[in-house]
Amino acid sequence: MAESLSNGECGGSNVLNGKYELGRLLGHGTFAKVYHARNLKSGKSVAMKVVGKEKVLRGGMMEQIKREISVMKMVKHPNIVELHEVLASKSKIYFAMDLVRGGELFAKVAKGRLREDVARTYFQQLISAVDFCHSRGVYHRDLKPENLLLDEFGNLKVSDFGLSAFSEHLKQDGLLHTTCGTPAYVAPEVIGKKGYDGAKADLWSCGVILYVLLAGFLPFQDDNVVAMYKKIYRGDFKCPPWFSTESRRLVTKLLDPNPNTRITIAKLMETSWFKKSVSKKDVEAAADFEETGLKGKQSETLNAFHIISLSEGFDLSPLFEEKKREEKEELRFATTEPASSVISKLEEVAKSMKFLVKKSDSRVRLQGQERGRKGKLSIEAEIFAVTPTFLLVEVKKDGGDTLEYNQFCSKELRPALKDIVWTSPADTPAAA
Repeated sequence: MAESLSNGECGGSNVLNGKYELGRLLGHGTFAKVYHARNLKSGKSVAMKVVGKEKVLRGGMMEQIKREISVMKMVKHPNIVELHEVLASKSKIYFAMDLVRGGELFAKVAKGRLREDVARTYFQQLISAVDFCHSRGVYHRDLKPENLLLDEFGNLKVSDFGLSAFSEHLKQDGLLHTTCGTPAYVAPEVIGKKGYDGAKADLWSCGVILYVLLAGFLPFQDDNVVAMYKKIYRGDFKCPPWFSTESRRLVTKLLDPNPNTRITIAKLMETSWFKKSVSKKDVEAAADFEETGLKGKQSETLNAFHIISLSEGFDLSPLFEEKKREEKEELRFATTEPASSVISKLEEVAKSMKFLVKKSDSRVRLQGQERGRKGKLSIEAEIFAVTPTFLLVEVKKDGGDTLEYNQFCSKELRPALKDIVWTSPADTPAAA
């Protein structure tokens, strides 16, 4: 379980966790360094983002890191940089991500405007990714060419979800209220600080990106930021003469300063300009991935997100929790007891509470008979084999009220499982 990293933190022939060989430095920022790394088992290259915990805490960046991990776990799509797994030591967090070799889209635009058909292809991929995010209640809030990467085949990949927001972040008025983003790409309603619709704000940024791809420069430019904001407020821009009639019409609808009349993704996708040579493969691939990518694998291999929650040095669980601790809908614990003993314990709890039980070799479902606030309480426990003698058990609420589930866990489940829960050498309880 412990991290194995030879010859220092990074460089040379260092091996992380016995799984990744860390290579050359690819880039660095204020809080992170990115290295080329190779998965020793598969031979596949990845980008390994390394973040120092101390720097994150000192810089008040924990929320941003937490949000980025949570979002990237949710959004699996061909046009979004994929987070493969997260590892941790006591001092660092390691993100194994897609190695996107083609650089930033910004680098292409910096050389001059793109042909309309090329710009359209990138824009179609961008909209496919953004639409997918919005369908999952995720708003990027910092879309710009610098955050759009290209793989070796020229496919666009959206990156950098550090400023993204969930639909759960909406205030009572149903709007987001945090002003963020890059000034030249930010929507007028975001600057206004009166609350904004995350989806509509992302569409404005997409409009600015489309303009930049077609024009080779920004629609709203001024050395004075206040003057630039005034132009953004008014939607004060002009399309160059080489814009086609259709692209001009679409850009104008995207850069509508009134979010209520701004074009939606659904209507954008129906425009004749957007539909030209559009391939539905990316969208279909995303749907296929969503169905098969995560669901079928969990009983075969143990996800790194589970492993790192087992001991104090590897405890990153706060990074993945968007809800308050008292509102958690799952708990995890490790045990050295056989699966049959775990199942027997769960059956005892079910019997004392008059719950119905359905079970298999690695899964147990407990179904309450009394109707609660949100119907009958339903709980599912899944058992993962880390090694033949070391198991991880994940218990989740499958139905019913979260408060009633938490009360059941604290009053019935935890006491009943106390004798079989594994604790670390430091006597730290392993139950999450």
